[in-house]
Amino acid sequence: MKKNMDLDLYTPLCSLLGIRYPILQGGMAWVATGELAAAVSEGGGLGIIGAGNAPARVVAAEIRKVKALTQKPFGVNVMLLSPFAEEVVSLVLEEEVPVVTTGAGNPGKYISSFQEKNIKVIPVVSSVALARRLERQGVDALIAEGQEGGGHVGELTTMVLVPQVAEAVAIPVIAAGGLADGRGLAAALVLGAQGVQVGTRFVCAEECTAHIHYKEAILKAKDRDTTVTGRSTGHPVRILKNRLAREFEQLERGGASPEELDAFGVGKLALAVQQGDVVNGSVMAGQSAGMVHRIEKAADIIQDIMAGARAALGRVGTGPDSC
Repeated sequence: MKKNMDLDLYTPLCSLLGIRYPILQGGMAWVATGELAAAVSEGGGLGIIGAGNAPARVVAAEIRKVKALTQKPFGVNVMLLSPFAEEVVSLVLEEEVPVVTTGAGNPGKYISSFQEKNIKVIPVVSSVALARRLERQGVDALIAEGQEGGGHVGELTTMVLVPQVAEAVAIPVIAAGGLADGRGLAAALVLGAQGVQVGTRFVCAEECTAHIHYKEAILKAKDRDTTVTGRSTGHPVRILKNRLAREFEQLERGGASPEELDAFGVGKLALAVQQGDVVNGSVMAGQSAGMVHRIEKAADIIQDIMAGARAALGRVGTGPDSC
């Protein structure tokens, strides 16, 4: 493995997580099932199960799938606002899942328990202040996610967030938000990250169990086809523009309360992912959707990203004298 370290961009993050390539698959609720996570891990990245708002018994079934399909490291994303967060954390500890990523909160009270089981803890952050706080609490790495990503987003862009977080902390930083190919990985490395988290492109992996209509909606998307809803609730979400998005935005403009908006959105992601209703469902996708052009195996996606990154860095490495 180390023999080809330069060729394959083997960063310290890879060593930390025991993976071949510095690529993590986003822990997307309803989308990131055991099948997808296992395929990404088998392909040399880090596959991640998205727990979302699912109870522990559902997550346990996905963990069993991964363990049956691969012996390589994988992770579980715990959404800390979930009503089942506590029981999912207990499950992760019991199953000794190698890696945990967290979102929608501070995992501080769980860190020591994870560390006792040698579980790597990698929270998603959208600000430098939170990154510094979590580093002091002992997390192993951070995912700096810009607002270009799909699903729940912050305010800063990936381009400005990643270098500031990388400069502020000593632990590995993973860039996320709007990254879908090798150029994105190359840019992330130049900005100071040690790897990337990719979500939207992996929705279009063959092994992803999302409905074909959901995948086709991403394949048809152009550069301006996403929008952010829910800013007034404090939990903004990037989705593809459709009837649901228009109705949600009308409710926001009409002064609907956060509670009314949250109630309106309940079940809409599952409607799109599982039933394929991409008109009335929530089609979460990042701005990188316009860069996704085909359905392919997860391992091929990883290899394409790696080849693209090497080519991009090679072009940069030619320097101004070659111009």
